[in-house]
Amino acid sequence: MIVRAAVLSVLVTVGAHPASPDSAEAPALKPGLYANFQTSEGVITAQLYEKYTPKTVANFVALAQGTKAWRDPKTGAMVKRPLYNNTVFHRVIKNQMIQGGDPTGTGRHECGVSLRDEILPGLKFGRAGKLAMANSGEPDSGGCQFFLTNEIVTMWDGKYTIFGEVVSGQEVVSKISNAPQRNEKPDHPARLFTVTIERIGGEPKRK
Repeated sequence: MIVRAAVLSVLVTVGAHPASPDSAEAPALKPGLYANFQTSEGVITAQLYEKYTPKTVANFVALAQGTKAWRDPKTGAMVKRPLYNNTVFHRVIKNQMIQGGDPTGTGRHECGVSLRDEILPGLKFGRAGKLAMANSGEPDSGGCQFFLTNEIVTMWDGKYTIFGEVVSGQEVVSKISNAPQRNEKPDHPARLFTVTIERIGGEPKRK
């Protein structure tokens, strides 16, 4: 189910966080759907591939806005509230990628959401800045966790659903991915304060 424009226009924010100094210099955005990641290291903006991976994008947007239920790790109950707010980037592969989306910060949380892959031959990790759905290595095992790349990682082509790309804030991805870590666990994980969804221009026409 594709989330409609009325829902997508809502911005999810929790608390007040100062804008990144880089945000004022961000380029004008083309018409489309965007996710803004407000992190402790600055703002990352990614355009979402709603045309190519509509189910993955709709799932991500619904979890970010709190309109889709996911499992609360403390109570085990399915809840509807923004999943990604006040979490961390719990996994880092040096200079390659940063991964978030687990409210426990461990990477082991079963969020209660399952999603079919939307792996397309034309969507590849041929440059830095790809936004993709993490999985367990098995088909159709993604759901809540996501990652952002910081270099070319063509060995991942065909293994993960790529559902967006960074349009500003790649330097933030780079900073987080190069922070001190041990065995892919950052010493001091960067925080993800909020994920807000923004549409520029009208909703695309449906065939």
